[in-house]
Amino acid sequence: MEDPEKKKIARSIFYPALFVGILWLVKILEIAFGIDLIRFGLYPRAWSGLIGVITCPLIHSSFAHLFSNSVPLFVLGSITFYFYRPIAFPVFFWVYLMSGLWLWAAGREAYHVGASGLVYGFVTFLFFSGIFRKERSLMVLSMLVTFLYGSLVWGIFPIQPQISWESHLLGSLAGVITAFYFRKEGPQAKKIEWNDDEDDNGEWKLENEDQTPPEPPVG
Repeated sequence: MEDPEKKKIARSIFYPALFVGILWLVKILEIAFGIDLIRFGLYPRAWSGLIGVITCPLIHSSFAHLFSNSVPLFVLGSITFYFYRPIAFPVFFWVYLMSGLWLWAAGREAYHVGASGLVYGFVTFLFFSGIFRKERSLMVLSMLVTFLYGSLVWGIFPIQPQISWESHLLGSLAGVITAFYFRKEGPQAKKIEWNDDEDDNGEWKLENEDQTPPEPPVG
């Protein structure tokens, strides 16, 4: 019989791995056929640049650029699908769409490429989801994400002109918004209520019945 936990882990890493694989395939084909895909990037406020809302995260300027996005996309994507499986696809879709549209509306007039906006979106979604839900294990996860990727905060400032800090900032904003919007969906904090009804013998009511009730308060 298959271990349910192993099955859950395998499902959680499948889609992030598939997306990262697509990114590498696009780059390999670009090099193999000598195609310059930068022109398919997102160019703000140009109608021809709207295609970049879809294609921008798929295109990278170099293998180094691609690798720097691949690892956090795989790690953060897998965490999202593991802990937030019911809403993982909507979160991915809305972060992808909102960050792209906002970048098209507000970015500098240059070709923007790369999936770093998604990386920042996942980071802020995971961080703020734990805070908004006030669930202990998810808040621990928020702290872990901060420990692993907290240094990314510098990427939202216009420190390096060659970096699309706008996509970082707008991707982060998309992550915060989706975390707030979906805060009542997916995993929730456990609720414990004390019932004083004599017929119930003062039993604890737990949201998850498989948990052991704590000792009732005294005094």
